[in-house]
Amino acid sequence: MNVIAIFDIGKTNKKVFLFNENYQIVWENAVNFPEIVDEDGFPCDDIAALENWIKSRLSEIKSFPQYILKAINFSTYGASFVYVDDAGKPLTPLYNYLKSYPHVLKREFYAKYKGEEKFAIKTASPVLGSLNSGMQIYRLKEENPTLFDKVKYCLHLPQYLSLLFTGQFFTDVTSIGCHTNLWNFKKNKYHKWLKKENILAKIPPINFAENTIKIDGDVSVGVGLHDSSAAIIPYTINFSEPFVLLSTGTWSISLNPFNDTLLTYEELKKDCLCYLQYKEKPVKAARLFAGNEHETQTKRLARHYKLPLDAYKKIVYNKRIVSKLREKNLKWHSSKLDKCKILKESIFDQRNLDDFESYETAYHQLMLDIVDQQILSTELVIYNSPVKKIFVDGGFSKNSIFMNLLAQAFPEMEVYAASMAQASALGAALAIHKNWNPKPIPNDLIDLKFYRN
Repeated sequence: MNVIAIFDIGKTNKKVFLFNENYQIVWENAVNFPEIVDEDGFPCDDIAALENWIKSRLSEIKSFPQYILKAINFSTYGASFVYVDDAGKPLTPLYNYLKSYPHVLKREFYAKYKGEEKFAIKTASPVLGSLNSGMQIYRLKEENPTLFDKVKYCLHLPQYLSLLFTGQFFTDVTSIGCHTNLWNFKKNKYHKWLKKENILAKIPPINFAENTIKIDGDVSVGVGLHDSSAAIIPYTINFSEPFVLLSTGTWSISLNPFNDTLLTYEELKKDCLCYLQYKEKPVKAARLFAGNEHETQTKRLARHYKLPLDAYKKIVYNKRIVSKLREKNLKWHSSKLDKCKILKESIFDQRNLDDFESYETAYHQLMLDIVDQQILSTELVIYNSPVKKIFVDGGFSKNSIFMNLLAQAFPEMEVYAASMAQASALGAALAIHKNWNPKPIPNDLIDLKFYRN
């Protein structure tokens, strides 16, 4: 059986999948490494352990008599650089994008380049400190110039993993086009600050994600993708009518591949940004910390009602409860409040749990509050675009309350819960389809459940 191996590297779980030519998973393996610390004592991923695990899993895959390995690709979390020397060896730890950024350095940088507002608009990057991965390069250059001089290339994590097998240095647009401060979306090229700071020479040439490099005679190796951009590929391949993908997990990210309007500073302040798809088209996106809010508040509910943490899993959508809550006017009114504040602050946290007659009622109110935030976030990417469908994948796609409330909130849209096996890994496999798979791409990769408003 011909297969493709996809290494799907998250912040917590590191996974590898084998897909057959019909894009069904035929084998998988997962691991979770303990973090190590960088020179400042801040937690970070262990790049050496990751490298060893990938190489040993690949040796294992090659030993399977039932599989013929035809291709390899990578999808990983973004905003993480590996700084390598001439031989391709890492010179630093894999710094964590959650690490706080020096205030003085940040202030000096934006002062040099026309201020936060103008810079953020050009690069479609909200001001996020280390999450703007280009700022990590700037920090290394300013704080450790001797070490920086030894850096041959700055590689985003997917391209470093590809380098391990191809020996070739590349950049990929899905990594550089993701709140990195590197890309000028107005001019569709790198921002000029990279050249001024003598950094551009340390960014390797772009190789597009649908291209591959041959190794071992007949194995095609991709250059890797940023996982959020990889996850949208199955949808853009399967659906040609305009849609928004609401990808839910710790973050709920609304992605609109049919909206390439330039961002305003107001949108950036509301956590709106742009991604670059693997074929270079911009995707307008908006982030909401909804999964984290759900986790925090369900813990609070469990404590208050003395129930198990996962008690919410037994709660199903109850139209009568929703109607009663709306009649009582417990629902906040977004039109009268600061939308930036609503998107960033918990509404439910301000509620008195003694006001609710039961856990079930309180949980419905939590979902009403989260969906009200979600409406504001998703509307940021729908505005002025021809979208008629919303696909929801991830955790909230399985939540009947969330899905019913969302369908009611967008009566002019068709709202679907979408499910597929491992979206980002599948997207990384599909990106290089033409280089390993002679069969046509199946049209039933995504299962859909329609929710009526």
